[in-house]
Amino acid sequence: MNEPSRWAFVAVLCVWLTIVSLACTAQVAVAQESDTESRPKFDVVVGTWISTGDTRWAHNASSSFPVLGNPTSKLIYKDVGTNVFDIAGTLWLTPRFFGRLNIGVAGIGGGRLTDFDYLAADGGNPSLQTNSNISGDGMWYLNADAGGRVANFPNHRGWLDVFGGVQYWHTKYTAVGLAQVTCTTAGSTIDLGAGVLCSTAGPSTSVGSGTEVITNTTNWYSLRVGGKTEYRLTRQLSLLGSVALLPLSIIENKDIHHLRTSGASALQQNPSISMLGFGMGVDADVGAKFMFTKNIGLNVGYRVWWNRMIDGNVTFHGVSGSSEFPLTEFQSIRHGFTAGLNFIF
Repeated sequence: MNEPSRWAFVAVLCVWLTIVSLACTAQVAVAQESDTESRPKFDVVVGTWISTGDTRWAHNASSSFPVLGNPTSKLIYKDVGTNVFDIAGTLWLTPRFFGRLNIGVAGIGGGRLTDFDYLAADGGNPSLQTNSNISGDGMWYLNADAGGRVANFPNHRGWLDVFGGVQYWHTKYTAVGLAQVTCTTAGSTIDLGAGVLCSTAGPSTSVGSGTEVITNTTNWYSLRVGGKTEYRLTRQLSLLGSVALLPLSIIENKDIHHLRTSGASALQQNPSISMLGFGMGVDADVGAKFMFTKNIGLNVGYRVWWNRMIDGNVTFHGVSGSSEFPLTEFQSIRHGFTAGLNFIF
């Protein structure tokens, strides 16, 4: 299990343990009016998600040319920081049923793209590694859910809701500059038909830091189903938890390789490479809420989003034709601290 997968697994496990431990003390709400907790009409949280992200993908083209490795290429967009402006609003349509909308927008605050290329002769080790800086672009998402209350905890200690809905998650990265970190003897000598991977063994800088190298755009379209809970320790202080499973996600990814405009390895420019696949994922939040007054509070917590491809293909759009290969990996993870003001009406 790689590092992003471990982050997601730990976060989901912690949230589910929180929900299970609270639900074990809960009683299913009964029909009597005296046992039904009154609730406001609107609940709005305006805040931020201070996060870092990781997107990676790999493909296998060794079936087309035996000298290529498996994977043939792997790209990792790592340490991509964002300060998200996040707003979530819940409207109670009846005392039991609600609708919720959550929107987040952010600019990209830096990061690094590492590109690995593999040849069979190097036995699974990268034949070429290059690094580029991520200079900008942004991210935005939308969650639209509907759900209902299924349990109230005794003595008005809290509640448990379930919900279902959809999510759209868009990211765009611009990578600039190109620094060669490693080039093996095989990488500098084996002819791939369009030339060698790299002309000089060892480290070098081939493209300046102001030159755009790759523009990457990723869209996830997902179904959501999950639960959300609050447990009140005191009248002012509560524990919060939420988990949404994404049982079906469609991944659409497009790359523009700005430097591959001529020669035998030239690619079209919009897009140069496209990917389509399906997978699954999970969203998890844990945190606490402190109410200053009856209607205004402060929420703090930690959030993890993780989407992973199950199956998909990548298409290289050459200037004189296209080639399609299987994707061996595609996943996106984003995690970090959340904080927001909670307004209840």
